[in-house]
Amino acid sequence: MLVAGMLAWSIRYLLFAYGNAGSHRWMLWSGILLHGICYDFFFVTGQIYIDGKAPASLRAAAQGLITFITYGMGMFTGSWLSGLVVQHYSLAIPRGTYTYDWKSIWLFSAIASTIVLIVFLLTFFEKERGPSVTSLPDNADSMGIPV
Repeated sequence: MLVAGMLAWSIRYLLFAYGNAGSHRWMLWSGILLHGICYDFFFVTGQIYIDGKAPASLRAAAQGLITFITYGMGMFTGSWLSGLVVQHYSLAIPRGTYTYDWKSIWLFSAIASTIVLIVFLLTFFEKERGPSVTSLPDNADSMGIPV
């Protein structure tokens, strides 16, 4: 699911790069519609994964940490870097104002997302999963196991 989310980000940015208000308007609409898949398949699946991997005693802390990393540091860094990218692709026009090379901006984002996807595919390996932390026996309370 994480891979599908990352792939959706790359496709979304490609659609924005090549879409326009004319004959390729469908690309812009498709990119907008992909936002839900991008968000759910990446952010929500990441939260679910952390919830399943963390021991019950650390689950809340793990959820807080992943939220801080993705929504705090990640979005801060992404906003800062996107400002640099937009500034790099700004174009001066005769009357002293600026316009932007949006195709290059969106292509940069698509390429960066694809690189992240490839790095993830090459470095993430799920180990065989043993019994789930959440699958406790019916008599867990009587066994002194905090539920």
